[in-house]
Amino acid sequence: MREVVLDTETTGLSPATGDRIVEIGCVELINRLPTGKNFHEYINPERDMPEQAETIHGLSEEFLSDKPVFAEISDAFDKFIGGSVLIIHNAEFDLGFLNAERERLGLDPLSSGRAIDTVQVVRKKFPGAQASLDALCRRFQIDNSDRSLHGALKDARLLAEVYLELTGGRQQGLELAAETVVAASELEKNRRPPRAHAPNAEEEAAHALFLGKIKKPIWNG
Repeated sequence: MREVVLDTETTGLSPATGDRIVEIGCVELINRLPTGKNFHEYINPERDMPEQAETIHGLSEEFLSDKPVFAEISDAFDKFIGGSVLIIHNAEFDLGFLNAERERLGLDPLSSGRAIDTVQVVRKKFPGAQASLDALCRRFQIDNSDRSLHGALKDARLLAEVYLELTGGRQQGLELAAETVVAASELEKNRRPPRAHAPNAEEEAAHALFLGKIKKPIWNG
């Protein structure tokens, strides 16, 4: 089962007011485990960078000025995600920006039906609990100590770990593997070594004498 964890960074909160994507990060999962294959691009938004947004992700207008525009990375992005389910934290936000970029290029939108929104998963599983990525890292004891600034690939990697915890996939697999190893170890430790030779004549005679004392043995029918 292939899934892609996805995150974006932007110039602001709404594509409707001209905000654009400045970074995309994706992490490939197979059976909910990271494969090590990622997609990561910084993107020239073709506009200025608001100070408030730069404070969040640290990407300046100058840094992004020589990066590719969305049209130049669109095909590679589509190839990476393929038809896989997308795992997104607050899917409406990221899909809104991606589809605004796609609309500019005349491409079909990404359907919300192919996305699993981990914010909604958290709200169902832990009603009333904080649903931010930082809060979930604290809940599941995931190290996010280097997250002083947001980053699309960094956040996608953290979300991949959170998603595994939410679905129980990693813990179940590790526990099962550990139990299997312990059981095999105990079995090997308690196994009686095989007999190295056949019974001798004295042992066979003693056995025959013992059987002769049994009255009406069932093997004599």
